[in-house]
Amino acid sequence: MIMRVMGEGQYEVGDDHLNLLNELDSELVTAVESGDEEHFRRAYGKLLDAVKQFGTPVPLDSLAPSELILPSAEATIDEVRELLMADGEGVIPGYPE
Repeated sequence: MIMRVMGEGQYEVGDDHLNLLNELDSELVTAVESGDEEHFRRAYGKLLDAVKQFGTPVPLDSLAPSELILPSAEATIDEVRELLMADGEGVIPGYPE
């Protein structure tokens, strides 16, 4: 799956890491629902760090479309809440299948 982190680029993340990302996504949903800014920052930071750790950067000249777009690390809790509410599934919808 190709994921774009706004302002940072694209990362190709293998299926073998999607369950971990889904767990981190669930933690993010809990943090956003609690309204706790500190919990949100930790949870979102862990999710973005995992995308970068387990993903392979996609070359800048690649025209591959992103299957998932994540807000930048500076996104507010309200911006991420809006993204989560779009489909009710978290920022990584449909995993695990």
